[in-house]
Amino acid sequence: MTVLIYLGRLADLTGTPEETLDLPANIETTADLRTWLNTRFPAAETGFDTSVRIALDSEICAEPSPIGAAREIAFLPPVGGG
Repeated sequence: MTVLIYLGRLADLTGTPEETLDLPANIETTADLRTWLNTRFPAAETGFDTSVRIALDSEICAEPSPIGAAREIAFLPPVGGG
């Protein structure tokens, strides 16, 4: 089981701040995961584009990265401000 954590606007787009699930076997990289999530959450459309950073087990990763045995995957959208 993998915990997916959606921060910021992604919690609104997905309807939940986090969920625990088994990822499909064909999801091997962060790029695969982005594609799957954009399909799974049509309202998000491009909500999971490459401006959203991904942390695997609390470490921000370079893209694309293998997911491997990550138990927690967090999605960190860009933060605006001034």
